[in-house]
Amino acid sequence: MRKLLMIAYHFPPLAGSSGIQRTLRFVQQLPQQGWQPVVLSAHPRAYERTDSALLADVPVSVPVVRAQAFDAARHFALWGRYPGALARPDRWMSWRFDAVRQGLALIKAHRPAAIWSTYPIATAHAIAAELAQRSGLPWIADFRDPMAQEGYPADPAQWRSFDAIESRAFALAQHCVLTTPGAERLYRERYPSAAAKICRIENGYDEDTFAKAESRLKQQEAKPNATPVLLHSGIVYPDERNPTQLFEALGRLRALGAITPGDFKIRFRAAVHDALLRRLAAEHKVEDFVEIAPPIPYADALSEMLQVAALVIMQSSNCNDQVPAKVYEYLRARRPVLALTDPQGDTAAVARASGIEAIVPLNDTEALCQQLPVFLRRLRDEPAALVASEAAVSSASRTSRTRDLAALLDTIA
Repeated sequence: MRKLLMIAYHFPPLAGSSGIQRTLRFVQQLPQQGWQPVVLSAHPRAYERTDSALLADVPVSVPVVRAQAFDAARHFALWGRYPGALARPDRWMSWRFDAVRQGLALIKAHRPAAIWSTYPIATAHAIAAELAQRSGLPWIADFRDPMAQEGYPADPAQWRSFDAIESRAFALAQHCVLTTPGAERLYRERYPSAAAKICRIENGYDEDTFAKAESRLKQQEAKPNATPVLLHSGIVYPDERNPTQLFEALGRLRALGAITPGDFKIRFRAAVHDALLRRLAAEHKVEDFVEIAPPIPYADALSEMLQVAALVIMQSSNCNDQVPAKVYEYLRARRPVLALTDPQGDTAAVARASGIEAIVPLNDTEALCQQLPVFLRRLRDEPAALVASEAAVSSASRTSRTRDLAALLDTIA
């Protein structure tokens, strides 16, 4: 079986990032496609939060090496400040030094046929580029999000660092993998000479994990109906998923009597920016409609998706070339979906292609005021019409995505 050296910061026991699932499920399923993974990740001390639950999903046959790494913000800060040079390209740049050493040792010991790395974190691509150059192995650079963008990163020195790593990837890598049509289009325009090496493998969901969650629910006693819950599961970024207009719309609707406490709650699970949500809820007097919930283990998060009245996607228009990985899990949960996102963006395109019609701009208060009551009525009267199509669910499985990656690997090794 051919071997693949996989370089990923987001890997168990890191907690709180949906990005873990992409690498983890590739690691699980690639052996069925003729590829044996060898994982190079970061020491758990670099993670802000850890959870051992997903470690059980890492096959015992897969070697996992965790190179020394530190988080500059937590390990090198004095009085809350740390040198900017220690955060370029990111706060985990220290990972690179030991990871290159460990990576060369893994290449010598396991003789992989190729190298694969995934961004974010940018340092992963820096490690892979050096290992590819020193070993001569073909490299696949996986971009879960676009990298150097207009205005991001905001710090000019960090932006230049991102740009340099990105340019190096599109020059050296055998293939550069994007996850959305918009990102693919962006990079074909930015690097026309590398257009032939650009391809797309979208995110997805893991069927086995969902099946286990469903099995557990069947064994539990059914709970009586309570206030309908609209769930947003995952981080609420103040810029990329800014909920300000949503809260403003809720406040207006409450003042008009269009919604009343007890009609529904929006639950923000593991939002991270809880203080922002509490401030907005208080400012618009909608505390009765908002529930802020702490992180829970991944398996429990999937179970929650399967039980709530509806699932909420949030994506601002400044991220039109991105699709939250959580979207594909929402589709598989087979629950009604409300997509609060720019109708012109890639997230809306995925929702629309999946049969999801409830798409409302997240940053448009008037549209939210008009469409939220419509969605709530349909949720009450015809919930099945708000669920993704079976064809869309089937095509979004991680098994399908892994076959795509294996087919790509087969072309280079």
